[in-house]
Amino acid sequence: MASRLPSQTQVIDLLDGEFARAGYEIEDVVIDPGARPPRITVIADGDTPLDLDTVAELSRSASALLDALDCTAGRYLLEVSSPGVDRPLTSEKHFRRARGRKVEIALADKTIVTGRVGEISDNTLLVVVRDDQRRDWTVRPVSIGEIVKAVVQVEFAPPSRRELELAAADRSAEGPT
Repeated sequence: MASRLPSQTQVIDLLDGEFARAGYEIEDVVIDPGARPPRITVIADGDTPLDLDTVAELSRSASALLDALDCTAGRYLLEVSSPGVDRPLTSEKHFRRARGRKVEIALADKTIVTGRVGEISDNTLLVVVRDDQRRDWTVRPVSIGEIVKAVVQVEFAPPSRRELELAAADRSAEGPT
């Protein structure tokens, strides 16, 4: 039997409450009826990063809700995932959720700022950057309105304790650097 899939709006309407109860919001739903088997991908984000246990729990409840729909017949693959590091940061909530993460920010004046996301308030993002003259870390305020593009950077080494302290995102569980 061929699969019939719900619309993006139907999926969001159906799953939104379940995801919200778990502390996540649905950022996007991608439906690919041409994949074999057809695929429904739910991309969710929250103030707490998605871990494997939460993904499994959300997948089970989402699958049960989707299977109960009249328009869902046949086989389909359901994926629940987070937006990933290549997603641009476009709103205050994205910056809030990225607090403590390293980012590259392109500003309207063509300046590129690479630093660690700190506090955000009053339309201003505090970014912890390296001050090479002082050989130390410093906090640079950046107006949200001046940001053209911002993307989380992949890190292969843990940040310094001082850098995290300035970002007010102490991850002491990572150990000293």
